Amino acid sequence: MPLRIIFMGTPEFSVPTLLALAGAGHEIVAVYTQPPRPGGRRGLDLKKSPVHEAAERLGVAVLTPVNFKDAADRQVFRDFNADVAVVVAYGLLLPEEILSGTRHGCYNGHASLLPRWRGAAPIQRAIMAGDRKTGMMIMKMDKGLDTGPVALTRTVAIDETMTAGELHDRLMQVGAELMTQAMAKLEAGELTLTPQSDEGVVYAAKISKDETRIDFTRSAEDVHNHIRGLSPFPGAWFELEIAGRMERVKALGSERVEGTAAAGLVLDDALTIACGKGAVRPTRLQRAGGKVLAATDFLRGTPVAPGTRIA
Repeated sequence: MPLRIIFMGTPEFSVPTLLALAGAGHEIVAVYTQPPRPGGRRGLDLKKSPVHEAAERLGVAVLTPVNFKDAADRQVFRDFNADVAVVVAYGLLLPEEILSGTRHGCYNGHASLLPRWRGAAPIQRAIMAGDRKTGMMIMKMDKGLDTGPVALTRTVAIDETMTAGELHDRLMQVGAELMTQAMAKLEAGELTLTPQSDEGVVYAAKISKDETRIDFTRSAEDVHNHIRGLSPFPGAWFELEIAGRMERVKALGSERVEGTAAAGLVLDDALTIACGKGAVRPTRLQRAGGKVLAATDFLRGTPVAPGTRIA
């Protein structure tokens, strides 16, 4: 018998899993997502989440509680009489009544190799730390932060040039495949759970604005990882004098190159920038409010002379 599933998710990352579960023949009895947020150029329009829009296309009921503090919201959840809840980047902490509010509990698709990178930003943190592999895990949720037992795992390699955006898109598809497999095993009574190790626990804190500025006193490896770990969003940035005033410029891609000089010094016409050890060359750049440009196109319109100091 197909499962009766409550799906809980919000961003684009969650959508392939919702669609895959529906495509596998399971009954999506309800979708929970974050409430519409102000959008548009002036912030006057309410914009529905990607999951909200996908659920409406499927013809599934959508619920957008701000939280589950209201007993009525918790009762509505239980009244769906679902077999299981599937959670992928929902964005709300779930109280125990919700975790136990279906026959089989809640299963989460998490974008790391737990217990490494528990928390909010596992994709960005893995790249920023220079990890060479990550993955997706299907975990049965408990009261802790990504501490529940693991059902299925798939490892994904991280190459030296991969950005957070590229890894996001890869894991998004892997997660949909893996969750579909997990629900098939659950439906057949064949899903087994393995407790997480107590060793190797690392937390993936939410990315703060204070850490997006590039620090060229760090090694070229660290700067390169920082740039690609924050690409395309929120974007690592530096300040550059353009037409007599300092402007923020985002570096959305880079490569490590040879070079030695004081940290932050531009070494050549290709915008090679010296780091604390080694050098980096940005490959994609974006001025505030401008388009993302290849570095060669950016430099054609905004040349940066060797010897310029990058702040």
